[in-house]
Amino acid sequence: MKKQICSNIILFCTFFLVVSILSVGAQTCKPSGKIRGKNPPPGGCNSENDSDCCKDGKVYTTYKCSPHVTRRTKGTLTLNSFEKNGDGGAPSECDNQYHSDNEPVVALSTGWFSNKRRCLNYITIHGNEKSVKAKVVDECDSTMGCDADHDYQPPCANNIVDASKAVWKALGVPEDDWGEMDIDWSDA
Repeated sequence: MKKQICSNIILFCTFFLVVSILSVGAQTCKPSGKIRGKNPPPGGCNSENDSDCCKDGKVYTTYKCSPHVTRRTKGTLTLNSFEKNGDGGAPSECDNQYHSDNEPVVALSTGWFSNKRRCLNYITIHGNEKSVKAKVVDECDSTMGCDADHDYQPPCANNIVDASKAVWKALGVPEDDWGEMDIDWSDA
């Protein structure tokens, strides 16, 4: 009888361990490739909002996926201008429009952008002990970069919520601290 109980406990523990490993593995987002940076032509990279410009020879990691979306998905909030001539570059992918820095809008990393499935939908961003709703208007491309189409900026990381100034203001973050912040977000 004791052998059977011991066997059942070992079987249960093994099952639990395998399920846990598979669950963690399913939520992992691995790099999909790399690109080598090239220096932008003069005036080719808009460094407004402390945006990075590609560096010649530097290797940048690319991703086709983002971490699994949950009720409170962890991400990194970054600063972007969606205005014409802003560091966001071209018009927003969802509506082919530029957006005021006073409008709470965001671009999501490629995996979270999900082939435009979140276009013009709202997400709720939680940070700095506050929350704000923002409209998804663009992709923060995690698969490509360092070219004219991407304003000679590197590919985004796979966990980015690239936000307008209005989002940062709504979260009550002092302007001197704008740039990068850990946040949670969810579909609204």
